[in-house]
Amino acid sequence: MTDRHPNEYQRTLLGRLGDNDPVDVQASTPAEIRALIAEAGDDLRTRPAEEEWSVFQCIGHICDAELVIAGRYRWILAHDQPEIVPYDQDLWANRFHGSQDEDVELLLSTFEALRRADIDLWNRTPASDRARSGMHLERGPESYELTFRLTAGHDLVHMDQARQTLAQVRGR
Repeated sequence: MTDRHPNEYQRTLLGRLGDNDPVDVQASTPAEIRALIAEAGDDLRTRPAEEEWSVFQCIGHICDAELVIAGRYRWILAHDQPEIVPYDQDLWANRFHGSQDEDVELLLSTFEALRRADIDLWNRTPASDRARSGMHLERGPESYELTFRLTAGHDLVHMDQARQTLAQVRGR
C-alpha cells in the first residue's frame, strides 16, 4: 500500500474511515482481531499465495503499526516538527510474523496494551495540541489528529485485507 503516491495513501485510509469515529474504530479493533483469529483457526498462518500475507501477518502488521504509531504520537506531541521515519511493512511482516511459532497471545496482549495507552493519550490531549505535527519523510507534514485518523483507517483497511485473505485461503 505504501508504494502509491503518499497523498493517495492518506486518501485511501481516510476514505475507508469515512465518517466513523476514529476512537470507536480503534477501540473495537482488538476484539475484532480476536474474533478473526478464532474464525481463522488452522488457516491463520496460511498464505493465499507465496507473495501474499497470511491472516496472521495482516494482524501482525496492525500490531507493528501500533508500536510505530505509539512512538510517532509521542514524538509529535513532545517535539517541534520531528522527523517521522517510514518503515518497510513487508520486511516487518515477513521477518517478525512469518514463523509458525510466534506467540499469538503475546502479540495481542502487547497490541492491546499499546492501543489502550494510545486511546488514553488521545483522550487526555487538548484539542489545541492535536494540531501539532511532525514531518513524515515520505508523506510530508502530518498532525497528531491526522495520524490518529489514519491509524483508524489503517485498522479498517488491514482488517478487510485479513478477512479477504481468509476467504481466499478457504476458496470462497
